Amino acid sequence: MTENSQSRVARRKAQQNEKKNKKSVWKLIFQISAAVAGLAVLAVIIIVSYFIITTPKLDHSLLGDPASTKVLDINGDVFADLGQERRTKISYEDLPDILVDAVLATEDVRFFSHSGVDIKRSIAAVIANLTDGFGAEGGSTITQQVVKSSFLTPEKTMKRKIQEQWLALQLDRAYEKEEILEMYLNKIFYGNGAYGVATAAEAYFGITDLDELTLPQAALLAGLPQRPSAYDPTVNPDLAQERMNTVLKLMVRHEKITQEEADEAAQVKVEDMLNLPERKSTPYQAFLDQVRIEVEEKLDADIYNDGLVIHTTLVPEAQEHVEYLLSENSPIAYPDEELQSGVAVIETTTGAIQAIGGGRNRQAGGFNMAIQAKRQPGSVIKPILSFGPAIEYLNWSTYQQITNDGPFEVAGTKPVTNWNDEYGGTVSARYAMQRSLNVPTLHTLSEVGIGQATEFAERLGLPIPEEGLNIRDGIGGSKLSVSALDIAGAYAAFGNAGIYNEPYAVTKVIFGDGREEILKSEPVAAMSDATAYMVTDLLRSVVQGDAGTGRAANIPGLPMVGKTGTTDKNVDSWFAGYTTKFTISVWTGYSDPSKSIPSGYTSISRELFRHIMGELSANIETEDFKMPDSVVRVTIERGSNPPKLPSEYTPDSQKVTELFKRGYEPTEQSTQYERIDPVKNLSATYDGEADQILIEWSHPNDEDVNFIVNYGVEDGSSNESQTSELSFTISKIEKGKTYTIEVTAVSADNPDSTSETKRIEIRIPDEVIEEPEEPEEPEDTEEPEQTEEPEQPVNPEQPEQPESPDPNDAENNEQPDNSEDETEDDDFGNFTNIGGNAS
Repeated sequence: MTENSQSRVARRKAQQNEKKNKKSVWKLIFQISAAVAGLAVLAVIIIVSYFIITTPKLDHSLLGDPASTKVLDINGDVFADLGQERRTKISYEDLPDILVDAVLATEDVRFFSHSGVDIKRSIAAVIANLTDGFGAEGGSTITQQVVKSSFLTPEKTMKRKIQEQWLALQLDRAYEKEEILEMYLNKIFYGNGAYGVATAAEAYFGITDLDELTLPQAALLAGLPQRPSAYDPTVNPDLAQERMNTVLKLMVRHEKITQEEADEAAQVKVEDMLNLPERKSTPYQAFLDQVRIEVEEKLDADIYNDGLVIHTTLVPEAQEHVEYLLSENSPIAYPDEELQSGVAVIETTTGAIQAIGGGRNRQAGGFNMAIQAKRQPGSVIKPILSFGPAIEYLNWSTYQQITNDGPFEVAGTKPVTNWNDEYGGTVSARYAMQRSLNVPTLHTLSEVGIGQATEFAERLGLPIPEEGLNIRDGIGGSKLSVSALDIAGAYAAFGNAGIYNEPYAVTKVIFGDGREEILKSEPVAAMSDATAYMVTDLLRSVVQGDAGTGRAANIPGLPMVGKTGTTDKNVDSWFAGYTTKFTISVWTGYSDPSKSIPSGYTSISRELFRHIMGELSANIETEDFKMPDSVVRVTIERGSNPPKLPSEYTPDSQKVTELFKRGYEPTEQSTQYERIDPVKNLSATYDGEADQILIEWSHPNDEDVNFIVNYGVEDGSSNESQTSELSFTISKIEKGKTYTIEVTAVSADNPDSTSETKRIEIRIPDEVIEEPEEPEEPEDTEEPEQTEEPEQPVNPEQPEQPESPDPNDAENNEQPDNSEDETEDDDFGNFTNIGGNAS
C-alpha cells in the first residue's frame, strides 16, 4: 500500500470516528432533554396534584348568596355589611331567551356543551398569558366564575386557576347547566348597587318582569359583569354604549341574532334606555365608592362578592357633616336642586381619606362627583403648574417680579386676559397669586416650561392627558381634567413639607382564607420643603390678604391657606385649602358641563370649605406651618428688580418682607432712596409793603435738584409747591399768624431721592390801628411830634442748627419746644424772626 493510500484510509477512519462522536453527543443531548422533560412533567404532576389536594371542598351552602363583606371605619367599627343588600332572585324559567343568548355569547358560548372547563378557550388563554404575561386572559367559563366567587380568593395565580378548574368540573357534575346559569345570574354584581340580573334590570330600567327586556337592554346587562364599575351607564354612558355594541357583535358572530337586528339595536342610546327609580341616599355610599375602586384596582377583588373584611380611614363624624352640608337640610343657600358638588377631605400628613362628598342628595350607586367627575381645575392649578415649579426649578422668591403688561398672546386662539382687566408693568409672585391673575401666571409657566411643569404635576398624582399639556393648562382651562380627590392629594403635599401621599381609603384587607393585604400609600418626596413652604405662604395671602380672592373661606384664628378657581363662564367653581391637619378640596357646578353657575353662587365652594374645615378644626389645636431652614425671610425694597436690600433712607412704606430660598436671597443694597444734601442758609423775610414772604436758601448742587416748599399757618391748611430756583415767594399773607415753612431738596432725576427737610417759622404782625386825632392845644402846650422807628429787617439769616434726630426713629421724633424763643410785637409792629433750621 502506498503512502497516499494509507493516508486516505486514515482520513476515512477519522471521519467515521467523528460521525460516531457527533451521534453520541446528540444522543446524549436527547437523553438529557428527555430526562429533564420527564422530570418537568413529573414536577408539574406533583404540583398540580398538590394544588388539587389542597382545593377547598365543594360547599353547596356557599353557592347561594356570597359571603358578607364587612367594612370598618377608622375606629374599627363596622359601618357597612355588603352582604345584607336587597337581592331579587330569579329562576331559570323566568329568564328570557334574548337575555340567555346575550350572556352566553358574551361570557361562555359553549356553556351547554363543555364539562365545566372549556378546553379550547383555556388553550387560547394559556397562549395569551405566555405572550402577554400571566393574567392577561382568564379563559374562565360561567361555571368557573361561579366557583371563583363562591370558594376562592381573587388573586391571579396558577394555584387558584387549577383549583378553579378542578372545582368547576365537580360543580358541572353535581348540578344541571340551567341551575349553574341561574346561580351565576343571581350572584353576579352589575354595578349601581345591584346584585343579580333581576335587581340590575330594575335598577337601570325600572323593569321587574325580565320578559320586557329589549335586545339593547339585554346586551347592556350581559356586558356589565366584566367591569361593572367602568361600564356603569349612570357613570360612564359612553363606555357602556361601546360595551353594549361589543355584545351585539358577539351575538351576531355566534348566530344568536342577525346583523340587521344588531344594527337596529346599536342605534338605541344608553341614556334613552335608562329609567332610574328614585332610591334613598345611602349613608357613606360616596366613601364606599372609593373603597370599591381601591380594592378592585390594587387587589383585583370584588367587595360585593368576595366576602372580605376591609379596614378603612373613614371618620364617621367628618363623613356625616359633609353629607349634611350636601343634603336638603344644608345651611348653604344653593340656587337650585341641580347644582352639584364634590368634596374630598384627607389627612394632610398621610393622605388618608376621612370623608367624601359624592354629590348633593345623591342616589345610591349614582355618579360620584368627588372621584368620578373630571373637570377643568381653573385657578386651583396655578400653584401646581406654574408657581410651584418656578420656585422648585428656577429658585424664584415670593417677591419675584413677573410681567403684567397686557393680555397674554396664545397662537391660534384669543389672548388670555386677567379677570379684572388690570395691567401695568410687573407684579410680584405673591400679588399674582393673591389676586389670581392669569397673565403673570402664564408668563411664569412659559419660563418654567411645559416639560418641567408636567413633571412636577405628575409627582403630585395628577392625571396628565396622553397628548400632554399646553400653555392654557396653566390657568386650568384646556386639556387637563381632575377630580376633587386629585386636587386634595396634590395640595396636601404643599402642607406636608413637599411629601406626597396618594390619597387612600383602605388600610388593610383580610380575605376569607385569612390572608391580609396592606394598602396604605407610600410617601414620595415630590418637591423640596422650601418650595412647599413658600407656596403655602403665597396661598396664605389668598385667604388672609386684604385683596385675596379667597377671603370668604378664611377662618379667623386658624392657620390655614387655600386657593380659589373658576373656569370660563363660571362652569366650574373650586376651592382647595389645608391646615397642618386637614386638606379639603371642593368643586361645585352642574352635571351638564356647558351650564354656568348663576351669578352670586360661585362662592358656594368657599362656603362649603369654611363650614367643613371649621367643624373639623373645632376644639383641637392646629399648629401653624413651620418655616424650614432652607427658607429665609428677608426685608427688601419694594419695586427693586432684581430685589435689593433697603438702605437706611428707604421709607418704611417702601419696604416689604418676602421669602427666599436660602442661598438665593439678595445681598446688594438699594440706592433708590439715597439722601442728597439738604438746603442751607434757609431764611424767610416779610415785606410789609408788598405783603409777601420771601424765602431764600442755598444748595451745593442746585443744578441737579429741585426743591419742594411746604408752608402753612397754625390751625390752617398746608400748601406745597416745587421750584428749581433758590427762592420762593408767598403771597396773600394772613396777619397775626405764624407761618411754618419747610424746604426739601429732591433729585431732578429720581423723585424718590430726597434730602432732610429744613424748617423755619416766621410770625406776621397784626394790622396797625390808628388813634383818633386829639383837639388842637394852644401852641404853647404843643408836644413834640413823635416819629416811627425805622423798620427792622425781618428774620436775618439764622445760624445753622445742629442736625436733628432721624425722623424715622419713633423714639426721637418729637419736635423741639420753641415757645421760649417767641417775642411779643411792640405797638409799632416791630417783630423778630422766630425759629430757624430744624428737622
